[in-house]
Amino acid sequence: MKPQNWPVRSKIIALAAVPLAALLALWIFATTLTVGPALSLFSARTLLDEIGKPGEALVAELQQERRLTLVDLAGRRDLAALREQRVRTDRAAADFRRRATSGDLRDAASHVLKARLAQALTALDALPAARGFIDRREMDRAGGLGFYSNIVDTTYRAFSAIATLPDEDISRDARTVIALGRARETLAQADALLAGAVAAGRFAEGEHSQLVQVIGTQQYLYAAAVAELGEAERVRYQKLTEGDEFVRLTAMQQQLVTRGRTGAPAPIDGVAWQRSYDSVQQQLRDFELATADDLARRTTPVAVGIVVRLAIAALVGLAAVAASLFLALRIGRSLIDRMTGLRAAALATANERLPAVVDRLRRGEEVDVAAETPELNFGDDELGQLGRAFTQVHRAAVRSAVDEAAVRSGLRQVFLNIARRSQTLLHRQLALLDRMERRATEPDELEDLFHVDHLATRMRRHAEDLVVLAGATAGRGWRNPVPMVDVIRGAISEVEDYTRVDIQSVQPAATVGHAVGDVIHLLSELLENATSFSPPHTRVHVTGQIVARGYAIEVEDRGLGMSPQAIDDANRRLADPPDFDPANSARLGLFVVAQLAARTGVRVQLRASPYGGITAVALLPTDLVVTGQGALALPPAGRPRVDDATVPIRSAGLPKPVIDGQVEPTAAVP
Repeated sequence: MKPQNWPVRSKIIALAAVPLAALLALWIFATTLTVGPALSLFSARTLLDEIGKPGEALVAELQQERRLTLVDLAGRRDLAALREQRVRTDRAAADFRRRATSGDLRDAASHVLKARLAQALTALDALPAARGFIDRREMDRAGGLGFYSNIVDTTYRAFSAIATLPDEDISRDARTVIALGRARETLAQADALLAGAVAAGRFAEGEHSQLVQVIGTQQYLYAAAVAELGEAERVRYQKLTEGDEFVRLTAMQQQLVTRGRTGAPAPIDGVAWQRSYDSVQQQLRDFELATADDLARRTTPVAVGIVVRLAIAALVGLAAVAASLFLALRIGRSLIDRMTGLRAAALATANERLPAVVDRLRRGEEVDVAAETPELNFGDDELGQLGRAFTQVHRAAVRSAVDEAAVRSGLRQVFLNIARRSQTLLHRQLALLDRMERRATEPDELEDLFHVDHLATRMRRHAEDLVVLAGATAGRGWRNPVPMVDVIRGAISEVEDYTRVDIQSVQPAATVGHAVGDVIHLLSELLENATSFSPPHTRVHVTGQIVARGYAIEVEDRGLGMSPQAIDDANRRLADPPDFDPANSARLGLFVVAQLAARTGVRVQLRASPYGGITAVALLPTDLVVTGQGALALPPAGRPRVDDATVPIRSAGLPKPVIDGQVEPTAAVP
């Protein structure tokens, strides 16, 4: 048996999906666990170059600016040196910000590092405002020391996030380097405090106690950090501490602790302190940078070793997966090709062939069911059976569409036949009513005749609804343009509650003759809807005005209105009229309006009225509107209102229409 004729169950078993998935899961799991630490170690150099070194340079500039700031606040103003230092600090801060927000760093940094970098950048944002307070003498030496120390502290917290490496020895050494930097920062704080006291000539209240605490903290931090150094680094540090400047600086620190006091001048020479401090600070900084570089170099061999172990594990896992993939690919290729072909055939049928057949049926064309539903041959297994089943479904769908098209065509013919017969009888009835109205002399009898005339007019509109449902055009038409006010009056005459309709204002214009009948019919449906879905005591207002794209007629009721979703749904149907569904007879008026609007090019849209009801706007395009001669304006005084049941408004002001080649008799207005 060929592979393409195997049962689907046999193919799934042959593919060995479960062991293959298990092997892949184990391989991916092992790879993920190994790749993560390797990438972290490889990124250590990037973090050192992009964060460590620029951050350390920024800290050095901030420490120098802090010292000059405290000297300035102490009264010894050297604005040139302070401004120059601020420029250097801003340059270092800009470089640190650029690197901290670069794309390379976003790929290598953890979420903890990103959060702490954001804190550091936020602290740097406050630097210009703090400088303003310092220049205006709104900040004392203690405040200045605390502000700059806080920025440095947030930077070191970002450094601590870099030290979280997967290798324990390297991570411990990285934390030790950061601890050395924090110890050196406390030494810089002591230098800034002492510089301010020397410039002021004495220690301010609390400054000596703070200096003693800072010196003690610095000695403790150095002792703790040195204890964690490796043997070689500890020897190098010990040599630093034995240097002359380091010994002198330690001796001066001891004098400051034992002999200094609040309110008294510093017990040491400020120039000697500065010389020893600058030398020691630079030596310690060089020691930290060298240790950090050596640490970054150590990460590469460790990462390479991890990658080698990863490669060995990957090869072993890949060999196990390859054995399963060989059979899966050979059998699966045939299965996938056939399934893809079946899917493509199904999609082509659903998206192209079947809609094309339905469109042809709607246009009234003949369709051969067998020719439009070719057999889908995909073998003798379950996929082949599925293809044949889909072919049967396709044929059933086409056959149903053909039957439905025949039913719809027959229904349209029935509608059209009934409508034409009704129209003939109604035209004869209206002609008879016209003659009777002319002969009537009794007011009561004339009033009854007018009521019958109005009922016949409404019946004629309903008969024309059937014509629209059948897809044909009504028989009424006019040779010449008809004024808009008469078109609106003609529409009102075909509404049951015409007495509730008010014509408020109609700008002079006219509708071309061939569209008058459809426009009257469209407006009468809108008016009927407005009067039907509003309380009996409310009025329906009609206005008409010339706009940029034609002529707009608004019909506003004050009923309960519609929900926004219902308005959107109705507007979609009006813009794109669907096929008539006999099961949805409740929306017959909406369907008739949509068909008439599509036929004439009139755009109808519903919107919520500010009075709570609905406003229907019918926009007649410019090719249906005539302005100037032949356009009748509504008189400004005495607003017309159709509220007299004795007036045959079917014909009030309208020229005689042509109905199937004959002129409809029109009753005279008494």
